[in-house]
Amino acid sequence: MEDETYSGLGNGGEIDTKVVQTFQKNFVQVQNILDQNRLLINEINQNHETKIPDNLTRNVGLIRELNNNIRRVVDLYADLSTSYNKSMDASSSDGDSNGAMKSGGNKRNRPA
Repeated sequence: MEDETYSGLGNGGEIDTKVVQTFQKNFVQVQNILDQNRLLINEINQNHETKIPDNLTRNVGLIRELNNNIRRVVDLYADLSTSYNKSMDASSSDGDSNGAMKSGGNKRNRPA
């Protein structure tokens, strides 16, 4: 089952099981961070509404944590994008023996 591939991307491409597992792992991490962010935002809002100095001071740290979480989500999505591009390049090069562009055909080959 480890060598299983999935097709159905709309362009006939196949994705390796390891790539799918990486996607799933990253999406679970992203969802967990987003869930944590929702809790942070709720706490920040509650602290802000109280206008209690200690709560407002605590918000500084919570907002930093929120910003770090957002940075982590961006990094995870960048990793997903890189993994996807690599998998598409690999699957494209498997079936491409004439040296054509591997970027989905968006560029034309110039005549020599």
